[in-house]
Amino acid sequence: MLHPHTIGIVGTGQVGMAAAFSLFQQRIANELILVDRDQARAEGEAMDLMHAQGYVGRRRVRAGDYADLARAQIVIVTAGVAQRPGESRLELLQRNVAVFREIAEQLDRHAPEALLLIASNPVDLLTYAMEQLSSRPRHRVIGTGTMLDTTRLRTLLAEHFQVDPRSVHALILGEHGDSEFAVWSQANIGGTPIRGHDILGKRCDRSCRDALLAKVRGAAGSIIERKGYTNWAIGLVIAHLVRTIQEDQGSVLPVTTRLDGAYGLHDICLSIPVRVGIEGAGAPLPLPLDDEERAALAHSAEVLRGFIDGLGLGI
Repeated sequence: MLHPHTIGIVGTGQVGMAAAFSLFQQRIANELILVDRDQARAEGEAMDLMHAQGYVGRRRVRAGDYADLARAQIVIVTAGVAQRPGESRLELLQRNVAVFREIAEQLDRHAPEALLLIASNPVDLLTYAMEQLSSRPRHRVIGTGTMLDTTRLRTLLAEHFQVDPRSVHALILGEHGDSEFAVWSQANIGGTPIRGHDILGKRCDRSCRDALLAKVRGAAGSIIERKGYTNWAIGLVIAHLVRTIQEDQGSVLPVTTRLDGAYGLHDICLSIPVRVGIEGAGAPLPLPLDDEERAALAHSAEVLRGFIDGLGLGI
């Protein structure tokens, strides 16, 4: 029987542990099970978190193996291999697909009913791979998609207009990568459209919007250049997504899911606004896009499609 507050994390690297810390600190999980090929590391991370129970209340954190995930309602996958010097993106993808093949086999055997959240990069292609490799229904495999990019855009817009980011309503859709785009036609602050309007005495014209989008697209690279990886913001994204599912909120979020006709696209995984709840990814929201945005979404799909045939997903 699944336990709604038992969460598994496969991969105890920087992202996996940022997610674990966020879930622990926000009291979202009563039990966290950490699975990693490096058992000693997983044990050490579990011990470290457990010692903070005096501040968050009784929470169990332990290292385990795949068999221990049998009652986990949600399993977060952050595992993957790092890029080797001179290695192409496709070669890296093929090695990560091999890792995902093993993970899918283990999760199908030991946690077939768990909802899977994919946070490993490139998240769109690895979500597609997991959907193909796992026997569970596709709507129960969700990628974190452009949730992180979206909060980056909201943060930058909030800084520009000097408002609370929670009052900014804007979306990044498409690939979690260089072909992602902002839905400027629908972006607003407190209901006031950003395009063509002064807001609190400030305007964000085309050059301003292009500069902000460039910052969003380059954010990960800028952070990695300085500290070697990104982890804290995506950890919070994962925690928010877990809470959304646990509470069956039905929130509309830009997550990676399979498109089968939405926006005229088929058999591709990328981010569009989707209703998310206890059963996973629900119906997509028919967000009206202008012609430029529809073209950007189609381009993003083609960029991703160019890699799918080379993933080595023969089942």
